[in-house]
Amino acid sequence: MDPLLSLQDADPTPFWLDDPRRPQATPALVGGTSCDLLVVGGGYTGLWTALLAKERAPSADVVLVEATEAGGAASGRNGGFCESSLTHGLANGLARWPDEIGVLERLGRENLQAMEDTLARHSIDCDWERTGSLVVATEPHQVGWLAKEAETAARHGATVTVLDTDAVRAEVNSPTFLGAVWNKNDIAMVNPARLAWGLKRACLELGVRIHEHTPALALDEHGALVSVRTPYGRITARRVALATNAYPSLVRRHRLYTVPVYDYALMTEPLSAQQLASVGWRNRQGWAGTANYFHYVRISADNRILWGGYDVVYRYGARVRSEHDQRPKTFATLARQFFRTFPQLEGIRFSHAWGGAIDASTRFCAFFDTSHHGKVAYTAGFTGLGVGATRFGAEVMLDLLADEHTERTALDLIRRKPLPFPPEPVRSLGIGITQRSLARADRNKGRRDLWLRSLDRLGLGFGT
Repeated sequence: MDPLLSLQDADPTPFWLDDPRRPQATPALVGGTSCDLLVVGGGYTGLWTALLAKERAPSADVVLVEATEAGGAASGRNGGFCESSLTHGLANGLARWPDEIGVLERLGRENLQAMEDTLARHSIDCDWERTGSLVVATEPHQVGWLAKEAETAARHGATVTVLDTDAVRAEVNSPTFLGAVWNKNDIAMVNPARLAWGLKRACLELGVRIHEHTPALALDEHGALVSVRTPYGRITARRVALATNAYPSLVRRHRLYTVPVYDYALMTEPLSAQQLASVGWRNRQGWAGTANYFHYVRISADNRILWGGYDVVYRYGARVRSEHDQRPKTFATLARQFFRTFPQLEGIRFSHAWGGAIDASTRFCAFFDTSHHGKVAYTAGFTGLGVGATRFGAEVMLDLLADEHTERTALDLIRRKPLPFPPEPVRSLGIGITQRSLARADRNKGRRDLWLRSLDRLGLGFGT
């Protein structure tokens, strides 16, 4: 069967958001109001910030505004991998913060457990599965990387198992798999939209005032207060937390620290019992490849396969537009690659095909800042690994707004910002050269050319 036929009935919406349990939007803000803390943005970062603020100070008046609906952007359409890493993986953390990597790894694991505890405390049903994830080798030269990766992970507290060809295929049966490392404890699978909706419900139950369809248009300082203008009124607050991620920050100087890049995914129809048996997957781990251009793959609660990644697309001028959420060329590439990986599933169809922007920073993980004499805090740049790290980011913003000196705020990760991206057209040129070099490295057994080695020396190295 032509792989492209599998796409003919695919719904061009994110699978997770196509759910009858999707909650009603809260009313937009009409008229002015005031509060102790204003949170701008209703994705994970904003929802965690509002929830944790109320848990820290139940009497605080917290308002959250969201331009569309809570969880409607990257938080509701991602792959649903919730990792403990705060640094976009151990290798990136070791390269950038070797002196504090032990603390960062510990804080990351504590953060993941705190998430799990919060889900139980607030009865948030989001298909949370602490299955771990596989890093899979599909080329002979990648097999040699696995033992080294496992040794490094174990040295820093991870529970890992190295799988040879037969062992990995016994876990997830693909003729392309040559080996894997299984991190068993530091990664959970989650339904991302239901996580966002559950956090929204918990916020409302604690008394957070949430106004959806209320974009924040401008931010100004007025003595001891900060105000944010919306289409129908102005909000005055003692403190403001900005959680806009891929969208332009209300603080202009932050805008060069992130770029929006587009990521795409497919979801199959539910597998039959026979199809499920043909791929195994009894332990329901997520998995990802080891190349620079890699896939992230998982099985859903109703036994569909999510197949995402590979292409990463930057649009000139950092434009975030809904029309970019569909890219047939990428969907065709993903479909062909899916059936090469799982030829036994020939004939299965994709029910959904979608994409959207994520916020990428030059250090591949979040950065933090304050403005307006400490009354405004900001975090962004999660670079596609924010399902877990956004909760940590919320804690940091609340620490900064309270001017509290904590173990978190003492970290170099928090105190230093990444290098900014250059302005256009240099930005697009540099990203294009980098993408071609990364593709060349994948074809050349992972060997990095002069351009990539130079970026590594500048602290801009692009890894998996």
